[in-house]
Amino acid sequence: MASTAPLTSPAARTRHLGDRPVGPGHPVYITGEIGINHNGDLGTALALVDAAADAGCDAVKFQKRTPEVCTPRSQWELERDTPWGRMTYIDYRHRVEFGEDEYRRIDEHCRERGIAWFASPWDVESVAFLEKFDLPAHKVASASLTDDELLRTLRATGRTIVLSTGMSTPKQIRHAVEVLGSENIVLCHATSTYPARAAELNLRVIHTLQAEYPNVPIGYSGHETGLQTTLAAVALGAAFVERHITLDRAMWGSDQAASVEPGGLQRLVRDIRVVEESLGDGVKRVYESELAPMRKLRRVPGVVAQADERAERAERGEPAEEAAGARGSDRSDSAGDREPAAV
Repeated sequence: MASTAPLTSPAARTRHLGDRPVGPGHPVYITGEIGINHNGDLGTALALVDAAADAGCDAVKFQKRTPEVCTPRSQWELERDTPWGRMTYIDYRHRVEFGEDEYRRIDEHCRERGIAWFASPWDVESVAFLEKFDLPAHKVASASLTDDELLRTLRATGRTIVLSTGMSTPKQIRHAVEVLGSENIVLCHATSTYPARAAELNLRVIHTLQAEYPNVPIGYSGHETGLQTTLAAVALGAAFVERHITLDRAMWGSDQAASVEPGGLQRLVRDIRVVEESLGDGVKRVYESELAPMRKLRRVPGVVAQADERAERAERGEPAEEAAGARGSDRSDSAGDREPAAV
């Protein structure tokens, strides 16, 4: 999948989710994936919105399905045990879906809390449903990456599309990008196991995707337990991060075990902000805060011509008079810089 194509400018790799830029040079866009961890309960959904807002997430995400479309007909009448008793699978799928009234309340609550929301539509009818709302983006779940009809419908909305790439080959990813168009997508590396083992996260794929899609911001959708590997994804350049969230991992549901509880979510957001600040711009420099320790600890100052020193300071954007003053101060403090005595 790797390509030798050079990376383009950061501006070319920037997308917007609402009024929020996403891409190199911008803060990581952090999404709390609620999915169906609300188990069909509006109160739980609103509590998860609160947890994400309190943690400092940029958005929360849901999943929207039309049960009769997304559930194979052969599975409709299969019975399963649920927290609400034994029921058919199609009844269960309806039980955990929200309708327009619930999403109107979610939309209102997100506005009150100052956090965006969007969703993964799993079928064309669900796209039409979500288009009733002013959303910053749509999400393509990894399972839907091969659904060309859905991808074409999403592209036609004109909204930014976040595309997850779990359970997909490089060829399938290329085809999906061709269908969606690369000009308005965010591409997310993912491993679709719940929870995913560290050995199968393969985070270096983030660099592979960056090389093959130089005009597309690359993100990470994590399904692992723990927080360390998500922070590693940020260090590798992920511009968008998504993790499933829950009020309690012991709650019923297939995604709960791979989800982050409120306390962990607060730590994750905090640490992502620290990591992205620490990455810097890659230009090696001597910081002002290093000068005093340098004078105290460095026994041999080194040989640097004044012209070279001035050039280095100019590259750092320091005015010439500041450089001269700093040099004068340095020279007065260092015996190694004094002119040799006449002999």
